[in-house]
Amino acid sequence: MAQVETNKPTSPSGGWSDLWKKEDYWAVWLGLGVVLVAIILWSSGSTAMKWLAISVPSYSEFGKAASYVSTHVGGIIGLYLLFIVLFSIAVKILGHKLSQFIPGFTIVFIMSLAVTILGSWDVMKKFNMEAPLLALAVGLIIGNFIKLPKFMDASLRTEFFVKTGIVLMGATLPFTLILQSGPVAFLQATIIAVTTYLTIYWAGTRLFGLDNRFAATLAAGGSICGVSASIAIGGSVKAEKQHVSIAISLVVVWAIVMIFALPIFIKALNIPPGPAGAWIGTSEFADAAGMAAAASINEQAIKTFTLMKVVGRDMFVGIWCFIMAFISITKWEKRQDGTKPKAGEIWTRFPKFVLGFFVASIIITALVAGVDPAVSKDITAQVIGPLKELRNWAFIFTFLCIGLTTRFKDLTSVGWKPFAAFTTGVLVNVPLGYILSVVVMGGYWAMVQ
Repeated sequence: MAQVETNKPTSPSGGWSDLWKKEDYWAVWLGLGVVLVAIILWSSGSTAMKWLAISVPSYSEFGKAASYVSTHVGGIIGLYLLFIVLFSIAVKILGHKLSQFIPGFTIVFIMSLAVTILGSWDVMKKFNMEAPLLALAVGLIIGNFIKLPKFMDASLRTEFFVKTGIVLMGATLPFTLILQSGPVAFLQATIIAVTTYLTIYWAGTRLFGLDNRFAATLAAGGSICGVSASIAIGGSVKAEKQHVSIAISLVVVWAIVMIFALPIFIKALNIPPGPAGAWIGTSEFADAAGMAAAASINEQAIKTFTLMKVVGRDMFVGIWCFIMAFISITKWEKRQDGTKPKAGEIWTRFPKFVLGFFVASIIITALVAGVDPAVSKDITAQVIGPLKELRNWAFIFTFLCIGLTTRFKDLTSVGWKPFAAFTTGVLVNVPLGYILSVVVMGGYWAMVQ
C-alpha cells in the first residue's frame, strides 16, 4: 500500500500554516493556478495550452502513434516541464527532497506516456484497457515484481495527484450542472454513507469484536471517501495508527477490485453511462479508483461519477469527523478535563480540494456565461479542452502510483476480522448503490450531460 498515506499523522493540525503545509491546499493552489493561467493565455491570443494538450489519438497501426509522438515532441517536453515545475514547488515546501522527487517523477511521466500510447491502441480499447486501467495494471505488475529504488517514494504521491486532477475537473463541469445535480447527489450519498457506515460499524463491533475506534475508522473508509476519510476519522476518534493503516489497506483492496468489477457488471447489464457513473460514484471506495472505472466508460460517466462521489460523498468528511469526535469524546473516552469537540473540527477535516473543484467550476462557468456562442466555442477549444487533457494526465499519474505503491503481501496481512467487517459493508453498499443509481434514479442520471 502507499507509504505516503500510512505515515500521515491521525491528529489534526489546523492553523494558517496549513495553507502551505498541506497537500489539500496545494492541490487547490496548483489546480486553480493552471485554470487562471489558461484563461490569461487565451485572452492574450496564445494557443500554448492547446499545444500542451497532448492526447494520443486512437490507432490500429503503431505507425500512427509514432507519427503523433514525433510531431508533438515539443508539446510533450512542455507538458513534462509544466508538471515538474508545479509539483516540485509544492513538494519542496511540503518538505520532500527534489533530488529524489525530480528523477522519480521523470520516470513516472515516461511510464505514463508509454501507457497513454499503448492505451490508445484499438486492441486495448476493445478489452476496456484504456490508459487509466492500463496504468493501474502496469503499476501493479511492476510494483509487486520489481523492487523500486528508494528515491521513487517521493514521487509516488497518489493523493496529491488525484486531488489536483479533481480541482482541474471542476473547470470542465458547469457550475449550473453542479447546482442542479448536487442536492440529488448529496441525498443519494447520505443514504449510502449512513447505511454503509452503520453496517461496517455494527459488524465490526457486534459480530467481530473490534474496538469502537477501529470499527469507526473502517466504516469511514468504506462509506465516505476512502483513504482521506480513514485518516480524518482516525484522527477524530484517536484511533491507533496501525488501525488507520489497516483501514487504508482494505480501501485499496476493494477499490482495486471495483475498478475492474463495476465496469464488467455495467457492460453485462447494459447500463447507460449516466447511471453507470453514478453507481461507480456510489459504490467505489476511493476517488482515484472510481475515476479509473468511470474513465473506462465515457465522459458522461465521469461527470455523473464526479457529482456523486466528489460533490455527494466527499463533502461528508468534515461533518462526519465532527460527529465522530463528539461521540468519541463523550462516549468512548474517559476524560477529566471536560474537553469537547469544537465546530472548527468540521473545517479542519473538510477536504479542501472539493472547494477548489467548486471554485474552478464557478470561474469557467462565469467566463462562458458572459460571451457569445462563437467565443464560447473558442473557450472550449483553447481553455476547457486543454484543461481536460491536463486533468487526464494527473489521473494517469494517480493510477500508475496506486499500482506502484500497492503490495499484495501487505494487503493479505490485515487479518480476517477487519476484512470481514469491511466486506459486510461492501455487500450492502454495492447492491444499494445499484438500486439507487440505476433503478430508482436511473432516469435522472441518464439526463445529466
